[in-house]
Amino acid sequence: MTAPVSGPVLVIGSGLIGASVGLALRRAGVQVWLDDVDAVAVAEAVDRGAGEPWRPDAGQPRLVVVAVPPDVAGPAMARAGDFPDATVTDVTSVKAEPLAEARAAGADPRRLVGGHPMAGRETSGAAAARHDLFDDRVWVISPLAESDPQRVEDVRDLVVTCGAVPVMMAPEDHDRAVALTSHAPQLLSSLLAARLLDADPDAVAVSGQGLRDMTRIAGSDPRLWQSILNSNADSVADVLEAFARDLEGAITRLRQREDLGDALARGVQGQRRIPGKHGATATAYDLVPVIIKDEPGELARLFVAAGGLEVNLEDVRIDHVLGKPSGLVELSVRPEATTRLVEGLRALGFDVRA
Repeated sequence: MTAPVSGPVLVIGSGLIGASVGLALRRAGVQVWLDDVDAVAVAEAVDRGAGEPWRPDAGQPRLVVVAVPPDVAGPAMARAGDFPDATVTDVTSVKAEPLAEARAAGADPRRLVGGHPMAGRETSGAAAARHDLFDDRVWVISPLAESDPQRVEDVRDLVVTCGAVPVMMAPEDHDRAVALTSHAPQLLSSLLAARLLDADPDAVAVSGQGLRDMTRIAGSDPRLWQSILNSNADSVADVLEAFARDLEGAITRLRQREDLGDALARGVQGQRRIPGKHGATATAYDLVPVIIKDEPGELARLFVAAGGLEVNLEDVRIDHVLGKPSGLVELSVRPEATTRLVEGLRALGFDVRA
C-alpha cells in the first residue's frame, strides 16, 4: 500500500483512537511519534507497534493528530503550534467548541482542520487499538473558514491512509448530526441500563436481545462520555427535549389505552433511513434462526456451511439459550436466498428454527 500522507506524524494521545491511528499509519509505512501526559499509555501504544515515543529533539512533524478528550482538545491543538510547519487536526467527536477554544488559545486557523473518525469500541486504551479500526468507516473532515486548502488535503490524505472514507462537513453541522446519531443515543442507552440496577434479579434474568442491543454502548467509558456531552451539551439537549415530548405523548396514549401504531410505524420508517452496507439504503433481510452447541468450532462450521451453499450472510446476531449449553444464531440473508439456506442447513444436520 502506498501512503499518500507524508510523515513524520505526531499523535498526541495514546488511547484507543490515537493508538489505532498510529497502527493504521504504521501499516502504511508512515513514521509515527506518540506523545501523552501518561507515560504508561505511550509505553503500551509503543508495545502494540503504534509508533515511537516522541522526544523534544526528534525534529518537526509534518502532521499533528490530537487524540485527546474534547474538553482538553482545544488547548492541545493550540500547543501543536509549537510545530510551525505542521498541519494540525484532531479526532474528537465534537468539533465546534474544541476548534473555537484552539483559536482562542492562539492556534493558527490556516493550519487547523477538524476531524472525526466515526469508529470506536466499547473498550478504551491502547490495548483495544486496531490497525483496521477505520477501514471503510466514515471520517468527517471539518475545516474552518480560514483553513488552507492544502492543509485540508493533508488531512484527507491522512484519512485515506488510515483506510477511511472522507466526508466534508462544517463543524456546527457535524455537532448537530452526531448529537442525534451518537451522543443522545449513548446517554439514552446509559439511562436505560441504569434502570436495571434496581430491577428484580428475576426480571433481569429474562433479558432479551432487544435490551442487549439497546444497552450495548452503555458499557463505554463514563469519563470520556462526560467530556463529550459537556462539549456538545446544547445540541444533545435539543435532541433530548424533542425525545421527551415524544415520550410524554406516548405515556399519555398508554395511560388512556390509545393507539400507538403511528409512532411505531414512524420508527420503522426512520430505522430504514440508517445507511446499510457500503452506505447504501438499508435493505430488508430475512432472519434464519439456527441453534448451535456452545462449543469451539460450531460457529465456524455454520459459517462454512453457509458459504458452501453460496449464501452471503449480511449480518449475524448471537444470543445464549437460557439454562442450556447452546446458542441461538440469527443469520440475516437476502429473501431470495432464504429457502436455499434453510433447506441446505437442515440437510447438513443443523437445527434451523425457521
